[in-house]
Amino acid sequence: MRLILSAAFVLLAGAASAQEAPRARDLGIPFSGTPGPLNAITDIAGVTVGHDTIIRDLRGGKAVRTGVTAILPRGRESFSKPAFAGYFSLNGNGEMTGTHWVEESGYLEGPVMITNTHSVGAVHEGVIKWRVAQAGPDTTGYWWSLPVVAETWDGHLNDINGFHVTAKNAGRALDAAVDGPVMEGNVGGGTGMICHEFKCGIGTSSRVTGDYTLGVLVQANYGARSELRIAGVPVGKHLTENLAYDEPQGDTGSIIIVIATDAPLLPHQLKRLARRATLGLGRMGSYVGNGSGDIFIAFSTAQMNDDDTAYVEEPLANHLLDPVFIAVAEATEEAIVNAMVAARDMTGDQGHRAVAIAHDELRAVMKQYNRLEE
Repeated sequence: MRLILSAAFVLLAGAASAQEAPRARDLGIPFSGTPGPLNAITDIAGVTVGHDTIIRDLRGGKAVRTGVTAILPRGRESFSKPAFAGYFSLNGNGEMTGTHWVEESGYLEGPVMITNTHSVGAVHEGVIKWRVAQAGPDTTGYWWSLPVVAETWDGHLNDINGFHVTAKNAGRALDAAVDGPVMEGNVGGGTGMICHEFKCGIGTSSRVTGDYTLGVLVQANYGARSELRIAGVPVGKHLTENLAYDEPQGDTGSIIIVIATDAPLLPHQLKRLARRATLGLGRMGSYVGNGSGDIFIAFSTAQMNDDDTAYVEEPLANHLLDPVFIAVAEATEEAIVNAMVAARDMTGDQGHRAVAIAHDELRAVMKQYNRLEE
């Protein structure tokens, strides 16, 4: 049997899901901080997100459960208008290309792409092809690109060595990028991902802090069930059935965290923001195991010069950053929980199965600890 979901079908289904599927707050899970109107990374003006989801059943029990997610700091103008950025690798058993230039220049020039571990090269090529076809050259007259492409491993549910992601899939994710509600769970690069041994994937959240907004998007594929904590409750100690693996895996996998803000920050300050994503991950019970790739990138959509170079006329002073640091930790935590709540049970390659967290069971545990908002 061979099942192919067309891009149009996936987009329509995902759009409905983004608007109708319950999120963590809908279940009564309490979080601190004030989210933006969408509680998503797209609460930052100009930021767009697109997914391309690939689901196919092949012969011999093989299955494709993967995809690509694109985050564009300035929408279609991202290739011609860079954004200040900084990145941080908490544990380097993973990949995020293009970060040497981010570190050197302080610029993010183009989108952030997320896919599976063995598809980084195809997506990297796809971003360059898309730019050549869609955008003009840089100031030197060349279509010079060092794309930022990150990954997490989906080989339990996906035929990862079948090389099913192509350059065209990267282009489709870029074409699909829009503002507004963001599809979460089993979509795009998060299609085949598992975290804390529950089905997981893409999640997002935002915080309003003073005059500024900060948003986070995660592709979550990390963590041990036994260590899972949600809003401070040791959920993993209670929900011990339906593990994704026959044997305990420990804190393996990876998580990619993308942070966007409209706060006027310089590259070294954005690197400080990226480091703070660690605190949101820690709230979830991750101990960042040896086999986990935990890599984070932060960018600012603050002002642009007339010559399309980023600048900050009056950057926030360092002593004013604490509320933004708190927002990173809060939004990261909620984005991961949103990814878990939005995910749905999935059967994939060779019949491997990952069960999503049961909403009623999660609510029952939260209520047991008096941490449920009715």
